[in-house]
Amino acid sequence: MFENFKVYETTIAGRPFSLETGKMAGLANAAFMARYGDTSVLCTVTASSKPREGVDFFPLSVDFEEKMYAVGRIPGSFQRREGKASEKAILSSRCIDRPIRPLFPKDMRNDCSVVATVMSVDPDCSPEITAAIGVSAAIAVSDIPWDGPIASTSVGLIDGEIIINPTLEQRAATELNLTVSSTADLVAMIEAGGNEIPDDLMFDCIMAGHEVNKEIVKFINGIVAEIGKEKFTFESSDPDPEIMAEIEAFCIEDVKKALDTDDKNVRDAALLPIYDAVHAKFDERFEGNEAKLDEIMYLVQKHVVRAWLKDEGKRVDGRGIDDIRPLDAQIDLLPRVHGSGMFTRGQTQVLSIATLAPVSEAQKLDGLDEEVSKRYIHHYNFPSYSVGETKPSRGPGRREIGHGALAERALLPVIPSVEEFPYAIRVVSEVLSSNGSTSQGSICGSTLALMAAGVPIKAPVAGISCGLITGDEGVYGDFMTMVDIQGLEDFYGDMDFKVAGTHKGITAIQMDLKVHGLTPEIIKEAFAKTNKARKYILDDVMLKCIPEYRKELSPYAPKMLTTVISPDKIGDVIGKQGKVIQSIQEQCECTINIEEDGHVFVAGLDLEKAQAAIDIVNLIANDPEIGAVYSGKVTRLMTFGAFVEIAPGKEGLVHISKLDVKRVEKVEDVVAVGDQVIVKVTEIDDQGRINLSRRDALVEVNGAVVEDDGEDEAPRRNGGNRDRRGFKKRDK
Repeated sequence: MFENFKVYETTIAGRPFSLETGKMAGLANAAFMARYGDTSVLCTVTASSKPREGVDFFPLSVDFEEKMYAVGRIPGSFQRREGKASEKAILSSRCIDRPIRPLFPKDMRNDCSVVATVMSVDPDCSPEITAAIGVSAAIAVSDIPWDGPIASTSVGLIDGEIIINPTLEQRAATELNLTVSSTADLVAMIEAGGNEIPDDLMFDCIMAGHEVNKEIVKFINGIVAEIGKEKFTFESSDPDPEIMAEIEAFCIEDVKKALDTDDKNVRDAALLPIYDAVHAKFDERFEGNEAKLDEIMYLVQKHVVRAWLKDEGKRVDGRGIDDIRPLDAQIDLLPRVHGSGMFTRGQTQVLSIATLAPVSEAQKLDGLDEEVSKRYIHHYNFPSYSVGETKPSRGPGRREIGHGALAERALLPVIPSVEEFPYAIRVVSEVLSSNGSTSQGSICGSTLALMAAGVPIKAPVAGISCGLITGDEGVYGDFMTMVDIQGLEDFYGDMDFKVAGTHKGITAIQMDLKVHGLTPEIIKEAFAKTNKARKYILDDVMLKCIPEYRKELSPYAPKMLTTVISPDKIGDVIGKQGKVIQSIQEQCECTINIEEDGHVFVAGLDLEKAQAAIDIVNLIANDPEIGAVYSGKVTRLMTFGAFVEIAPGKEGLVHISKLDVKRVEKVEDVVAVGDQVIVKVTEIDDQGRINLSRRDALVEVNGAVVEDDGEDEAPRRNGGNRDRRGFKKRDK
């Protein structure tokens, strides 16, 4: 039945990898079941036979689909089925999309759909890497025009050793999470998060991944040679060369004048009458090609910007090639939030707000990997007004999710551990104005917000981008890079190489390309320029705004304290039906969260009350210390003394002789049931009974002086013939 079924096998990082075709999804243009260890991903690609009308871009969609059955779980939603893609799935889709997209013909308008369905997961073998290789093989053998294949590799770093496709155990210990995609010759995508990795070491790790990719590309090319289909022809969307030449001659000088400004609003306003003039002159003459006129105008602007950069070293805003736009950093713009910081670079402006919360408010994750929650969350919002548009808000798209994840990855290495700073932390970056590199602006603004909030980050982080212009011969010919690209240079250039880091090293990289890839020389130059730029931003702008994180939290932020108790004592702290912990929370006006390992987190606006809650928890979980002073509530009165509860379930006797610094005739003269008193533990007998002294506590805490009445108190002790509970002792 499956006469065309074939299996191609190789080994990657010591683990078996295979591509199966001819058995599943036979109606797609091409399909492979990619298997890496026990990870299985069905990778399919389809394309329409005709171009989509009315679009001026290549309509490619890439979906990485997580199926919960792949890890033996039922989805946690009410309907118990997979819903919209998780953020992790969207980020995986982007990592597949970014390296394959530039390899399709730029003038093709046929719809193309790539779907990678994760059907089984081996925790040691990344489904993302498996999917990326499977997708590349499917497009390569299909009849869809494409200039691949590519391959993708994950790179880790443990104790200075480079690890290829790290296992689950190795991923827990790695200082670097790097994904490298490349063709046989060029690096096509870099996505990285690292623990302050030096530039030269990061470069070595990228090259190590590239070398592995070369072998995988060779493996895929062998499959293409055997079963690859002939590529179909398509209707090119490129404008007629004669129309292009005539329109360019008509408007290019006006376009140059319009583009020659550092103000995006002025530029856009100056271009509008040029568009009107082009349409007025050519619409009737080129009837049926009106939509092409706007595309030609785009190409004219692209030609001007690239020629200025490449031939004249001129940037549209007049800066030098390695100059950074004017910078500004401010904090405390919003009075009641826990921390705020605004970073402005030219006409790019981002306001970031930090919020601190109990650890229990960490985000719960429902996905295919082992991560079930995260306590540092970064969200990025890009409203339409930031680019002068009027689109209604429909929630974050893939771009916003990707930029938020980049900022989160950049800052995560400097976030203190939960033991050092027992909070869940959320930062929201609101893009107020956008003219290039808002993701890097959000990193800078978020660092300011965290420091203003009093988060003890290990080091400040700054981000900057580097652009690229290649010559007519592509990346193998002449090239030039420029730092801090603005919108036009990103739009018409070949690269947006984003690097974030501290003084010590790189914490995150994201690279977007419009060309097939980068040579090692381009990567080295981008690293050198971004390194110098980010240190300038840190020293000359951000640290001048706030030199170090604040030592005190905002009065509106919860005060968080933590302690650790034996897991065996968790039940005592919670109490029957939760009555004990509820009582503590009500008494101390705080929130208490207890984890299974015994970590206790107390959050409250009043630090003293939060500390009181911690003391009570520790008292319940541990025996009181002899000599320690506690605050307790009087629960019972006897003729011989008063019983005081210093913690739920922890009660002791204050003998009448220890109730005050002076002689007491009646217990009722000093205390009443319900009174809150301070007491000192004087004895814990062999039966665990606690003896307390209010007199000693008053002397120690308040400096009271004991009055000597000269009487012998011995006959008053132990209430004569009564025991600690007030009952008569039995005759022996």
